[in-house]
Amino acid sequence: MTKPKISFLAFFLIWADIQGWKVPDFHALVCIFLENFYIKGRTALLMMPRGHSKSTILDVFNAWVIYCWPETQILHQGTTDDDAYKCSNGTKLVLEKHPLCVDNPEVKRKKGETERWWVAGTDDVRYGTMLAKGILSGVTGHRAHFIQNDDVETPKTTGSPEAREKLTYRLSEQTHIAFPGAKKLWIGTPHSHDSLYDKIKKLRKVDILVLKMFENEKRIENALAGGKYLLDFEPIHAFAGIGQGAKYLSKGQDYTLKKVNDLYEVTLAQDHYIADFYSEGIWAERFDAEEMASRREECKTLNEWDSQYQMHAKPIGDVRLDPDKIIAYNCEPVLKRANRTTMFMIGERQIVGATFRWDPSSGKLKSDISSTALVFHDDIGNKYWHRSIALKGEVIETDADGRVIGGQVWQLCNIIKEFHLSKVTIETNGIGNFAPAALKAALKTRGIRCGVTEQHSTKSKNKRILDGIEGPLISGLLWAHVSVLEDENGEDSAQVKQMREFNPAITDQPDDYLDSLAGAIVEAPERVGKSLNQTDYEETPNWRTNGGVHEAALDFEN
Repeated sequence: MTKPKISFLAFFLIWADIQGWKVPDFHALVCIFLENFYIKGRTALLMMPRGHSKSTILDVFNAWVIYCWPETQILHQGTTDDDAYKCSNGTKLVLEKHPLCVDNPEVKRKKGETERWWVAGTDDVRYGTMLAKGILSGVTGHRAHFIQNDDVETPKTTGSPEAREKLTYRLSEQTHIAFPGAKKLWIGTPHSHDSLYDKIKKLRKVDILVLKMFENEKRIENALAGGKYLLDFEPIHAFAGIGQGAKYLSKGQDYTLKKVNDLYEVTLAQDHYIADFYSEGIWAERFDAEEMASRREECKTLNEWDSQYQMHAKPIGDVRLDPDKIIAYNCEPVLKRANRTTMFMIGERQIVGATFRWDPSSGKLKSDISSTALVFHDDIGNKYWHRSIALKGEVIETDADGRVIGGQVWQLCNIIKEFHLSKVTIETNGIGNFAPAALKAALKTRGIRCGVTEQHSTKSKNKRILDGIEGPLISGLLWAHVSVLEDENGEDSAQVKQMREFNPAITDQPDDYLDSLAGAIVEAPERVGKSLNQTDYEETPNWRTNGGVHEAALDFEN
């Protein structure tokens, strides 16, 4: 390879000056890495956090390659054709506007548009100076000196075994269309527990640059108030939880910091199931504390945060719903009464709301489980998974006169009556279309007052399970009664096994208990003041929110 006309860093800085950019130090590091790879190496992997101008740098890099070696044929593959076209258009713009390219006849585009185009400095008439295609598009008949895979690993391309197999096949095509000595560049963030980027790191000869948003990090699980934790770096940013339960931890308010020799001692003011401490970000001017706190809150799962900002390859297929993070309890709801007021309590926690969800199934062999989930909610955001019961048999059983005498709806009435619930939500996908009418008939027969709400789910089941459960789980807000966590032999229950084995990449797996739980968690709870229901023939208690002086089991039959 001939010597470049100019270093890539200088080429990039000229363009940045024209654009009015302030170039952070890590951009210069990336420029040096890319040039060294292209001149001396063969395969390279560049991993950068989301929003850190990876695509912008690549556009300028392509223009630099074409400026220095106009005969080069580049194959750029992105997630989709449209994604690849963005890079093609960006590269064309730099070639048209860069001061070193404006009066250079060799880099003038002589024909072609977005998908495939040629510059005047190439004699090629078949393949193009640049071809931009999605990774799942065919490129069998192409040839290239420089192959780029830009974010080809995404939920779309790795979200199922079939998708991963297709991605692997398409990537294998690149080996056979490359000219001898061709360069290959991989750029992206991980989206799979068996990320292809981890496989690339193990290749015989590969140049690697992995930039995390925060160079230093420390995760503390089950972090306790007053506990002292040592870090080998000075923490600048700290977070607890994820999603809606996430919180930015401020020094002096949420924790104190003391230097101990070469270490830093952190003392927390409150308990946190997860507490993350980080050093300064690599682009602190753009990603300040407020920006990162907002992004932390918008990430629905901890693995989404870890993979997209810290480059940890474990979002898809890892143990996403670890049941060991659930806080177990072994007590039933009780009433506390005093001065004509009543409170609903689980242990020392006052319960303010309840949600009850039924995901119906036919109950026949090999069908889905007809699952229910009862979740209580306290006044500080904790969720109590109190019952998770599979209903058995036919959905409804009637006598010769059409009167309801049994079936799943009868079992459901027993739960509603036991916990005096005033509303049940039924997922109406599948056989759920006629389940509401069947339940209403059973409630009428039993003389139980309870509202019936219907909900049709359109979102991917795996996504709604993760969105509903993982945030409270990671943030230490999810509790469960021991009857949910253990079977009659004291072993892991079916619910716990479903959590351990849950894989978001698989669409057909046992997950019925999790689906009903997720729905019960995210649904707006019915206030306890009206949720402890009685039959039409019994008096409903009047609930208030003051303290009580004695306890009574939750039993209104006497």
